[in-house]
Amino acid sequence: MATIKEVLVELNSWWKGEFSVAFKERELYSQILKFMPLPQIIAVTGMRRVGKTTLMLKVAEDSIRKGMNPRDVIYFSFDEFKEAEIRQVIREYERLMETDFGKGRHLLLLDEVQKLEGWESQLKGIYDALGKKVKIVVSGSESLFIKRKSKETLAGRLFEFTLEPLTFREFLLFKGAVLKPEGIYERELSRLFNEFVFTLGFPELVGVMEKDIIKKYVKESILEKVIYRDMPGLFRIKDASVLESLLALITEEPGQLIELSDLAKELKVSRQTISNYLAYLEDSFLIRKLYNFSRSRRKVERKLKKYYPALISADLLFRDDDFSKSKVFKWLIVNQLKAEFFWRDPYKNEVDIVVADKKLTPIEIKHGKTSFSGLLAFMNKFKVNDGYIVSPDKEKRHRITGKNIYVVPAFKFLLRKSI
Repeated sequence: MATIKEVLVELNSWWKGEFSVAFKERELYSQILKFMPLPQIIAVTGMRRVGKTTLMLKVAEDSIRKGMNPRDVIYFSFDEFKEAEIRQVIREYERLMETDFGKGRHLLLLDEVQKLEGWESQLKGIYDALGKKVKIVVSGSESLFIKRKSKETLAGRLFEFTLEPLTFREFLLFKGAVLKPEGIYERELSRLFNEFVFTLGFPELVGVMEKDIIKKYVKESILEKVIYRDMPGLFRIKDASVLESLLALITEEPGQLIELSDLAKELKVSRQTISNYLAYLEDSFLIRKLYNFSRSRRKVERKLKKYYPALISADLLFRDDDFSKSKVFKWLIVNQLKAEFFWRDPYKNEVDIVVADKKLTPIEIKHGKTSFSGLLAFMNKFKVNDGYIVSPDKEKRHRITGKNIYVVPAFKFLLRKSI
């Protein structure tokens, strides 16, 4: 196994000469830059392979271009060094550079920091001692604030950002597709949207259309590492196969209402175990939980929830029947819109997504036949005037009983700056 010294030299190529990173613009990056001048630690979390490391290396490159001494920029990944400590890395850096880390100004980039036991206290010690002399950026493939202790230890010392899979707008940048004004490129945008589905939001899958490659990439680069390596250590899981079975159920049937007791019987585990495992999958960015919308927070918590996978089954992705296409289409839109709520009433009227920001906005996702009953039921109940139907290619405005329902093609809807 390589030593800390060897890995430092290998990963910090800018210490020896020119350095550039193959970086395509990510929407999160401009947000992070606003916080770089502040003393607080910046934490970037997100699923494996979504581009956290590339983003961190871009921070290094830009800092050097702005005049920082390249040898004052340190990057290290703990993915294969779970027993190491942050101070060990710093001491090895000091020996290599024949310098004192406590003097001058440094940028410290620590990848996969959640692998370390007690990473919170280690970071706190360095921040409290050297906060004005070092800017710290860390990453994690799970939410860094799963444990209350983490939040308490670093209270006021850290800003957390989540890097999501690619948006459709980011995908266009990765493809180099500058198609403006959009109105004259609708055919091209529709074609690119259909290609975008197959990336599953991963930068490394842009341009890949082969089922076997996508299936192997998802299984070996993400799922197996997260379920059988990352999560058992982080959450003390004894039988990861149950976790895998639970995720498989959600992956094959995205958007299903989950009844914990029924699922516990099916998987032959306790109801509490199912509840815990769902939380673990959510904290690891592998599933998205949607609440049944209500103006009462207490009612929201009590009702059944829907779960969508972050990754759709590759087999489902390549099926050609309308039912499968409809599942994939709905999965994609729910994740692209970062949905938090759906709505379902006792009469089984339903809306796929409810955006509850400054105003309520109901959104239905229809791959095939367009229907308005669920939208109108919601709009009448909550006194909402405008609703949306996201479609693969249809576009039309309907005026029904004083309500506006806009049918919008998915590629156009996802490129809107606001709803």
